[in-house]
Amino acid sequence: MAAEHVPVLAARIVDLFTPALAERDAVLVDATVGLGGHADALLEAFPRLRLVGLDRDPAALERSGERLARHGDRVDLVHTVYDGLPEALAGLGLSTVDGILFDLGVSSMQLDRTERGFAYAQDAPLDMRMDPTTGFTAADVLNTYPPGELIRILRDYGEERFAQRIVRSVVAERDKEPFTRSGRLVELLYAAVPAASRRTGGHPAKRTFQALRIEVNGELEVLRRALPAALGALAMGGRIVVESYQSLEDRLVKQALAGLAKSRTPEGLPVELPGHGPQLRLLTRGAEKAAEGEIEHNPRAASVRLRAAQRIGEPR
Repeated sequence: MAAEHVPVLAARIVDLFTPALAERDAVLVDATVGLGGHADALLEAFPRLRLVGLDRDPAALERSGERLARHGDRVDLVHTVYDGLPEALAGLGLSTVDGILFDLGVSSMQLDRTERGFAYAQDAPLDMRMDPTTGFTAADVLNTYPPGELIRILRDYGEERFAQRIVRSVVAERDKEPFTRSGRLVELLYAAVPAASRRTGGHPAKRTFQALRIEVNGELEVLRRALPAALGALAMGGRIVVESYQSLEDRLVKQALAGLAKSRTPEGLPVELPGHGPQLRLLTRGAEKAAEGEIEHNPRAASVRLRAAQRIGEPR
């Protein structure tokens, strides 16, 4: 599976990191190492690079470990969610790093393994945990959450217009029998989402499955904690690159980077006040997207939004 995995925008990511990593001893954190595609490309491009790979999924760490074994002791893999980055670095005796990469969302391996329950195209247990060793499942959410909470999750995390209709159907069905498999949920969604929306709005299960996955894994809350922690560990001149695949994540990334790229000196002053200058310099104009050629070769790249920044001022 690792051999078939194609990392999104790998060449662009190597280019963005080159000024911070080339021809020097450097450390980069791949906060979502997954199957190790980006990590492998970076280690190949920068022979003096030490890479710290984080992932909450034990199966992903096993696969990436196999893929990256040829790089020997230049690789440290840590089983943790990416908001555990400070603790992971402390455990390795590191305080700052020269590069940080986030490739957010569900991984190719998780989508491809039917038993994980992420893909709505196949009937599977309603699990959706990125770390299958801990936490509650998507079935737990559907079967136990109050209707109001379910509506909020579908609206906030899935941007689902028909959240109320869907939740009414879910509550009626779970009273008859608890949900255990994705196929039954997909059938319910086909019935609950109006036909006109199904014809123009993509698969009717897409938004609900996204919302459940985000809730089960606490993805947005984790990202809110992880971004400032990662930026706080970035050394002067270091670079951060983030790939997002849906608008909610991209919005958080945009806000975190843009907020630190602004001066705090009051307008009208002729000089920058000490300690008030920008901490980051944005390296992308808005969010970069994949070219048509890459999307054709790697369909997962169709929804990617890439943002990058460089540390130019001390953290406050």
